Amino acid sequence: MNFFMEKREKTYTHSGEEYTRTEYRPRLGRIILCGAAALIVLGTALSSFTVVGAGHTGVVSTFGQVSENVLQEGFHFKAPWQKVTKMDNRIVKLEVSTEAFSSDLQTVSVNLAVNYRVDTTKSYSIVKNVGTNYEDVLMTPAVNEVMKSIMASYTAEQSITNRNVISAALLEELNQKLSDSGIYVSDINIIDFDFSDVYVAAIEAKQVAEQEKLRAKIEQEQLTMEKESEAARRVIDAQAAAEVAKIEAEAAAYAGEKEAAANEKIAESLTQPLIDYYKVQQWDGKLPTVTGADTIIRLEDGEPSKSVDGGTATE
Repeated sequence: MNFFMEKREKTYTHSGEEYTRTEYRPRLGRIILCGAAALIVLGTALSSFTVVGAGHTGVVSTFGQVSENVLQEGFHFKAPWQKVTKMDNRIVKLEVSTEAFSSDLQTVSVNLAVNYRVDTTKSYSIVKNVGTNYEDVLMTPAVNEVMKSIMASYTAEQSITNRNVISAALLEELNQKLSDSGIYVSDINIIDFDFSDVYVAAIEAKQVAEQEKLRAKIEQEQLTMEKESEAARRVIDAQAAAEVAKIEAEAAAYAGEKEAAANEKIAESLTQPLIDYYKVQQWDGKLPTVTGADTIIRLEDGEPSKSVDGGTATE
């Protein structure tokens, strides 16, 4: 205690008598000096170790010189004059908004979500050559450049229908561009394509026209199908009528052939006596009544006949 306190004896007189009193005063210089020394010791102790969190690496630099031996996760001792830069090696999402021109010279605004990570073995290289602001220095410019290059290969309309193809091409080219720097892109999602109002209006008008064209085509196809169906029905009816006529003609011909055959058989079976017999059977037994002169009545083959000369004959 005497180191920090100064002891002094003070003499004073009271009622004609002298008294001695001991006083203690703090030695401020020593207290300040010891406090500063303690702070220095504490600071040195605290700066002699570092903790690297999960998914991170520590890049050690000594008076500005970056070491290639990075610190892995956990507790590490270091010299007080060494600096440790913590690098996040987990997958990180970077959102980028950029504009590009399509092959038909339409302005396309693109919103992207880029998932990437920093290679643990290349952390020191990024800190040494780029710094901790590598997203602004490397990532964003690379995404803009590659996106503009790819979009120039597609029309504005194709960019909508080929979104997955564009994402795959963007992923491949970005990895080729950034892999040497120690940055690897794991996934790219195109959040949105946005076009100018004029182009959007043109697309809507085109879609309406295509819908009208499709509707007209469908109506024309239906009309054609109806006409073809009607024509086919008429052909079928005509074929059926022709078939019926053919059948009727064949039936009539068959009936005529049968009748002719029957008549032929009847003709073959008739004899003259039989014919005379049928004639007699058909006669009603009445002789014709004849008036007039020079009338001669004959019976030929058993049938009455008459000859009238200048008169009238009645049966």
